[in-house]
Amino acid sequence: MRALCLNVSLFTATLPKNYTPLIHSYCNCSSPSFPGDNGRFRLRVTTTRRRNSKSEIFLGDEEEVEAGENEKFSSIAEETSRAMRMRRSKGVVDTEEEDDSSMLLSLSVKPDRNMALLDDYEMEELDFVPENPNHRSGYVAVLGKPNVGKSTLSNQMVGQKLSIVTDKPQTTRHRVLGICSGPDHQTHEPCLGVPMQMILYDTPGVIEKKMHKLDTMMMKNVRSAAVNADCVLVVVDACKVPAKIDEVLEEGVGDLKYKVPTLLVLNKKDLIKPGEIAKRLEWYEKFTDVDEVIPVSAKYGHGVEDVKDWILSKLPLGPAYYPKDIASEHPERFFVAEIVREKIFLQYRNEVPYACQVNVVSYKTRPNAKDFIQVEVIVERNTQKIILIGKEGKALKLLATAARLDIEDFLQKKVFLEVEVKVKENWRQDEGLLKDYGYGGHIQTL
Repeated sequence: MRALCLNVSLFTATLPKNYTPLIHSYCNCSSPSFPGDNGRFRLRVTTTRRRNSKSEIFLGDEEEVEAGENEKFSSIAEETSRAMRMRRSKGVVDTEEEDDSSMLLSLSVKPDRNMALLDDYEMEELDFVPENPNHRSGYVAVLGKPNVGKSTLSNQMVGQKLSIVTDKPQTTRHRVLGICSGPDHQTHEPCLGVPMQMILYDTPGVIEKKMHKLDTMMMKNVRSAAVNADCVLVVVDACKVPAKIDEVLEEGVGDLKYKVPTLLVLNKKDLIKPGEIAKRLEWYEKFTDVDEVIPVSAKYGHGVEDVKDWILSKLPLGPAYYPKDIASEHPERFFVAEIVREKIFLQYRNEVPYACQVNVVSYKTRPNAKDFIQVEVIVERNTQKIILIGKEGKALKLLATAARLDIEDFLQKKVFLEVEVKVKENWRQDEGLLKDYGYGGHIQTL
């Protein structure tokens, strides 16, 4: 089991190795330490390069790869029927049960909170204890236009960097599920501690003009995120002139037959004067159809506890949806791909980052060596591939090294990272490819 997976019960141990959810011992921290915040892109490791006629591949950390080494990687054990039942209760579906590579995790299906699905042995292995009757849990959709700070706010609330963050708009493409749990959420009211679990859906920025099929599918994911929501956060940029949020509400919750509690989060208050904040608060309270407006600085965590208090007041009573020691249901390979994509956004300019799709082709655990991770970067044109690789492969080497360092910080272990660049013309318009890449509401767990 991975070094990342501390105190793992049967609930995670019986799942495929690459599906093990991210373990986070304490999610309710107000000042999280994000992986890679110190910007340490150490280029100390010797990285070998090999070329072929189709693509450029960089192998990190090791100067040689012995022939047939991949065959020595540990294989995934055959799943037990109990694990299959538990995965189904969590929304994991198998299109072909005999083919593990076809296993998909639904991003739309709520897991079943009915403990009757588990037998006595499973409850014992899960360290199950009766829930506090005052326990609250529910789903929160985080909506807003591009580059308003949705991902930064979500990361602060979870207490850990799950969503990638850059200064470029439309960085987030998937609904990123973050779980904030606490045996006691200390509100601002004295002696009032409420056990809770908030499940946050960080969504792509709402865009009006959809240029590709990818944009259309991303907006569909925004709408479906609100279907499960018990409340909605609409994030706006305090630095910009106040404007109505009708477009965001229509795109996010317009199809719902009932009105869901909605909070407007006025982000980036640290960048404007206090007097201006008061004016913007007054405008949004007067001209928008929301229940409350709270100013915050997601970057520094100011006001985040006020947002948590509001959410807690809207969540229904009920047991937790997920074990309290995980911060996301997404598999590790999802976050590995996102880290690589973040580095692409940070390193390259103009259209190149938006034309890139990152897939983890292979993720193999090796008990006596570094884990092996093979990643492919898909671009639409050969000119983009040339830019990604750079002169003599230097740009791709820099990308691979920066990504590897953050992946190691995230996984808390050393890895061997291989990055390959491929061209697939107009992949952003290919609905079949987009579904394979996880934009259809399901992601691969293996």
